[in-house]
Amino acid sequence: MRITGMIADERRGLADLTDTLTPEQLRAPSLCSAWTVKEVVGHLVAVVAAGNGAALKTLVRSGFNVHKANARLAATTAARPARELAAILRAHAENPFRPPIVGYPGALTDLQIHQQDIRRPLGLAGQLRPEPLRISLDFLVGGRAVGFTPRRRPAGLRFESTDLDWAWGDGPVVRGPAEAVMLALAGRRAALPDLDGPGVAMLDRRLP
Repeated sequence: MRITGMIADERRGLADLTDTLTPEQLRAPSLCSAWTVKEVVGHLVAVVAAGNGAALKTLVRSGFNVHKANARLAATTAARPARELAAILRAHAENPFRPPIVGYPGALTDLQIHQQDIRRPLGLAGQLRPEPLRISLDFLVGGRAVGFTPRRRPAGLRFESTDLDWAWGDGPVVRGPAEAVMLALAGRRAALPDLDGPGVAMLDRRLP
């Protein structure tokens, strides 16, 4: 399957998940900084549906701080009803928008990470597929994951997946399920208990 098809599948999967969440679950904290579960959904909707004009206006209001602009846009979009957010995701599932710098691998990785940002704190199981996971892991250690993984985070470590034929790097080993490796590379401390190996302590010190 082409990567654009994987992105479309992830958007539809997130829409299906959003439709199942209760108001309490939507208000719950996610793994992503100070965002609620619904604000994470709002962010992923805004990426494809906000339009360049709205995004630029928000960026200007945020003093050209991309992180602040993302937070504002996510909160604004998340004010819509959850079913509307799910419908927008489905309508834009095959939107060909390609993010600058990070490209389609970044878009796919954003969707996979944020789905786990939602599922993990809610205790909802969700099996990520091997092929998209492999793309995201390669992206996160490839040196172009701007906004996802600083280059120093994986440097000097070896990452090994225990459920996917994937490994990268040299040095003390960080070993575990591919989903947990992906989340740790993206700065999610919640994944660290699922990892083992002599490199975990070094990785821990590099996380925010």
